Amino acid sequence: MTSTLEIVSFLLCLGGLATIGATLPNNYWRVSSIHGSVITTTTLFENLWESCAKDSTGVSNCREFDSLLALPAYIQACRALMIASILLGFIAAVLSLLGLKCTKIGLSDEDGKMKFAVTGGFLFILGGLCSMVAVSWYAAMITAQFFDPLYAGTKYELGDALYLGWAGSVLCMLGGILLTCSCKRKKNEDYSFNKYPYSSGQVAPRQDTYTKNSETVISNKEYV
Repeated sequence: MTSTLEIVSFLLCLGGLATIGATLPNNYWRVSSIHGSVITTTTLFENLWESCAKDSTGVSNCREFDSLLALPAYIQACRALMIASILLGFIAAVLSLLGLKCTKIGLSDEDGKMKFAVTGGFLFILGGLCSMVAVSWYAAMITAQFFDPLYAGTKYELGDALYLGWAGSVLCMLGGILLTCSCKRKKNEDYSFNKYPYSSGQVAPRQDTYTKNSETVISNKEYV
């Protein structure tokens, strides 16, 4: 059961990492449509790296952001958090693979494998939290600008990439929690087994009675 739980949690983490990796380059972090006639309808969409516009004919033009320092602080922070999430997920995947009970790669010691798996699970949780913070922060800024009556810029709505980011973050955190719990459960099972190493109870001491100089002497002898 422990090995099955480890494999399932590891697959969940890999799925979450792949989803987060697909979220970062996705163009549709926020979307806005400028409605006019059929010919002049334009769709604007942005991600963390560029801003694009697509007309009704399907032709799109993209422009990368000019300067990193000129970007708003939340976009810079979201970039850093997403990159950190992917790096942490990659390191966690390697450590978890080495720590899985069903793999023969790397360490053969059970305690060492358990430490690798627990570390990998913790890093998966941390990576999922990083991407969750980035996506949620970006979504919060979109909604704040959308409902602000004094905001004079283009008002955007939530794009598909944000939902991908949320899904990937949940998968990473869920898989990391399950991976950590599976190793903890295995440790508890080993402790319970080693706590009572003997299946049969100890034989009670037997008392021998003999007579010496008209006095009764009782001696105890323990037999195991």
